[in-house]
Amino acid sequence: MTLGEKIKEARKQCGLTQEQLADKMAISRSAIAKWESNKGLPDVDNLKVLAKLLNVSVDYLLDDGETETQYVVHEAYNLSDYGNGSRKKKKDRLIREKFPDAKIYPLLGRPKLTKGEKILDTMIPILTDAPFGIPDLINRVKNTNKAFYWVEKEEKQFFVTVTDELIETRQLRKYIAERKFEIGNWEFTKCSYEVK
Repeated sequence: MTLGEKIKEARKQCGLTQEQLADKMAISRSAIAKWESNKGLPDVDNLKVLAKLLNVSVDYLLDDGETETQYVVHEAYNLSDYGNGSRKKKKDRLIREKFPDAKIYPLLGRPKLTKGEKILDTMIPILTDAPFGIPDLINRVKNTNKAFYWVEKEEKQFFVTVTDELIETRQLRKYIAERKFEIGNWEFTKCSYEVK
């Protein structure tokens, strides 16, 4: 799918005409028409505004089709609207509300270590009495506000990241059957139980 086709499809999904989108961006309708017909390209600033208005990522608009993600949607939400309990329980309620008829599995995720971090992570337990490496521990602590989910609905797969303020939904381009997999710079393991 070309950049123009993605802009047009996302605009229609948002229920906007070319003129309405142009008004929101303070540009001419003809600029939108050129972008959608691939006769022109938005500059970086317009691309960022466009992505925000159309509720997609810049990565999605610029994706060349080689990545695993078909589209990305970002939505803000209020964590306190999801009852009492831990942040994880509230996020489970949010994901169940968003995908009521889907199979939803929690994911265990961690950032992949760089070569230097892997070496350091291996050496620290050897050189000290620490039972673990520092880089891996730091990465885990930095990302405690994120919850990851695997969603299967109507033969489609979604990878969902939920922070304390934002839910990011990625529809995957290719089917992933493995329990362990990688997306970007992260390693994931699918839990064997479903979110209820």
